[in-house]
Amino acid sequence: MKADLLVAEIGSTTTVVNAFSLSPPRFLGQGQAPTTVLEGDVRIGLQQARQDLARRLNADRVDCGEMLATSSAAGGLRMTVHGLIYDMTVKAAREAALGAGGIIKMTTAGKLRRSDIERIREQSPNLILIAGGTDYGERDTAVHNAELIAAAGLNVPVIYAGNVENQREMELIFGEAGQKVYITENVYPKLDQLNIEPTRRIIHRVFEQHITSAPGMEHVRDMVGGSIIPTPGAVMECAMLLYGEIGDVAVLDVGGATTDVHSVTEGSEEIASILIAPEPFAKRTVEGDLGCFVNARNVVGMLGKEALERELSLDVDQVLAGYRAIPKTPEELRLVTRIAGAAAETALTRHCGQLRYMYTPHGRKTYAEGKDLTRVKTLVATGGALTRLPQRQLLMENLRDLNRTGTMLMPKPGKMGILYDRHYIMASLGVMCKKYPREAAALLRDSLGI
Repeated sequence: MKADLLVAEIGSTTTVVNAFSLSPPRFLGQGQAPTTVLEGDVRIGLQQARQDLARRLNADRVDCGEMLATSSAAGGLRMTVHGLIYDMTVKAAREAALGAGGIIKMTTAGKLRRSDIERIREQSPNLILIAGGTDYGERDTAVHNAELIAAAGLNVPVIYAGNVENQREMELIFGEAGQKVYITENVYPKLDQLNIEPTRRIIHRVFEQHITSAPGMEHVRDMVGGSIIPTPGAVMECAMLLYGEIGDVAVLDVGGATTDVHSVTEGSEEIASILIAPEPFAKRTVEGDLGCFVNARNVVGMLGKEALERELSLDVDQVLAGYRAIPKTPEELRLVTRIAGAAAETALTRHCGQLRYMYTPHGRKTYAEGKDLTRVKTLVATGGALTRLPQRQLLMENLRDLNRTGTMLMPKPGKMGILYDRHYIMASLGVMCKKYPREAAALLRDSLGI
């Protein structure tokens, strides 16, 4: 059997391979196998996932015309971010890194110190992002930081996305140190203006170069001939594709280790008029402490183990002792459903902005802080938990109705539609849409039942 396109999602624990026809666009099937980066060669897991795909399609083998990939294996894309003022350039740089699928291990504001360089060294980043200064504004902090980083001999590529006046300076500093530097547009060119997309594109390019040389991933190009981008970045690309199809949207992804929220919306003019700081059009937040497997105990601790045991009438420690990523027993299903709901609710609450009140001599003033989701029409579930658990409808309805107090910057209860990524292919479509946008859009509509 031959598929027009295979897309591999190489995760930290599992590799998934999705098969597609392009003419007409059609999802053919999905295979999976354990990821084999730690065994020293990702091709083993990729081949096993293709064999599983063939078995599910009742074929001897599945050949393809082209293969693309997303990856969060080999530690994903570990980044450190360094800017001038935390609520301005640092925040803008963080948004660019998160939106591209980066895992941010460290952020600093202002001039770096020797102790900061030691912390950077300890984090072993794959990529360093330097920002700072509006265009034609402050220059010295970014130059100081670049000189310290260049002198540290870290042998890590650097992206500079700060004051345009420093671009030549950055080329000289890192050129003399023999360190690769990528120059792009300022992420914060003017006060209260974000410019994130150019940096996101550069991060994807650098990731592809990094991931193909990571231990265990060196031979990935033997099987994957097309693009490779970070899996969370691919989900963001798919969310932006969906925005073009149905308008303002938020996407929830509860995984084994993390819970991600992606939103694509301009927000309302009413909220924009009282917003205290700019927010990106496409925003991703990642809760690295909330998940259904690796970080399940973190969520249990957040809820309170004793209260959870009373609520669910089970022994939490006993259930978790036998739980292996996919719930199988009724007790595991009850516990994982509760964990998934709590993780998603916490992540959405942290992602969403809030109305705040300030009391002045002239009375109470209302202002807004954070991402405005009030115009979001559709809440989309992707990831294993929110698309596969039997109680997913109740979970998603609860998330849709979170704004019961009216202080969250999201629609009132009952006002958003709910869609499910039934085939669990949003990440695959995110990398596919770079080359095949029309086909990816059709496949997305099919998976969501639009």
